[in-house]
Amino acid sequence: MRDRTVLHIEDNEYNRKIVRQLLSRTSFKLLEAADGEEGVAVAQRELPDLILMDVQLPKLSGLDATRQLRADPRTAKIPLVVVTSFALSGDDRRAMDAGASAYLAKPYSPRDLMALIHKFLPDN
Repeated sequence: MRDRTVLHIEDNEYNRKIVRQLLSRTSFKLLEAADGEEGVAVAQRELPDLILMDVQLPKLSGLDATRQLRADPRTAKIPLVVVTSFALSGDDRRAMDAGASAYLAKPYSPRDLMALIHKFLPDN
């Protein structure tokens, strides 16, 4: 079985580093993008098994990027978890309306993130 791929679309290097370190101890291959436009391009090119999408992104917001990925037949069915620090602002509802598979509020525990990843990409 091939290694499964997680695409992390996040503009904050510190947040990318946390996920990078977390997934380095797993069999998941990690792809990264620092803005919404790059994230959409990487997703369409690489077709990852799971996408972690920040909401507040430069060039193209996470919600707009999610809508673009959901409109593309190649990426429409990829599980997509929206991650944001604005949990109280209604971003959770907007994320689900945009097509997110799940929602995770920052700050999150590494255990919560890994549980969500394993929910969509269970061990075989």
